[in-house]
Amino acid sequence: MNLLEDQIERYSRQIILKDIGGVGQATLLDSTVFILGAGGLGSPAALYLAAAGVGRLLIADSDRVELSNLQRQILHTTSRVGEAKVLSAKKALGDINPDIEVITISERITQQNVASMLDRCDLVLDGSDNFATRYLLNEACLKQKKMLISAAVLGFEGQIATFAHGVDPKAPCYRCLFPNPPQFAPTCSSAGVLGAVVGTVGTMQAAEAIKLLLGIGQNLIGSMLLINAFDNIFHNISIPKLQECPTCGG
Repeated sequence: MNLLEDQIERYSRQIILKDIGGVGQATLLDSTVFILGAGGLGSPAALYLAAAGVGRLLIADSDRVELSNLQRQILHTTSRVGEAKVLSAKKALGDINPDIEVITISERITQQNVASMLDRCDLVLDGSDNFATRYLLNEACLKQKKMLISAAVLGFEGQIATFAHGVDPKAPCYRCLFPNPPQFAPTCSSAGVLGAVVGTVGTMQAAEAIKLLLGIGQNLIGSMLLINAFDNIFHNISIPKLQECPTCGG
């Protein structure tokens, strides 16, 4: 596709990057990314993907904006407390970039609807906060041959990894990393979280998505980046492929 004059101006600082250029920008404009959750991780990820000119964002979330969300869920505002998160998100993203299409799905992801949710996308970002949903999305991405960028944050720490078993059988899936859910998994509501850390990890999800869509840079397939903002430590670890994985079967 040929870029319009206003698109060239809007994305000019991105187009001049030698690894992106006009061809890369056109690729982004023709891409579709599915984001599960318009919360702490989904907010910065969606904002930066919209600003970068990813042409279509599919955002799924069944919740409404609460006052306690606003410390970290930067898609939303005080005036939109009580509003459906996906509608609040669409307003914010439209203000950032009216050049893109935002498709909202205001329902909880289930075994029955996950396939249809992912059907139209090129890439999946997981911003959920529970293992059941992560397992469900991981399995669906395997079946539909989608790459999955998964992230989680708690307190001052975060993690991000890309799971590509759906397109590369040699790559591990999310269940290779966590074969079974931990017996005790604290949540942000019970243990707390620093909003800026959520923003950092969600922004890195957006950067990873752009690199994967364009096939550039070093990705996180088969590895996980651990972030400790309290001590300013970033650490990358390998994720081994589990031969007896209950989902991808090794």
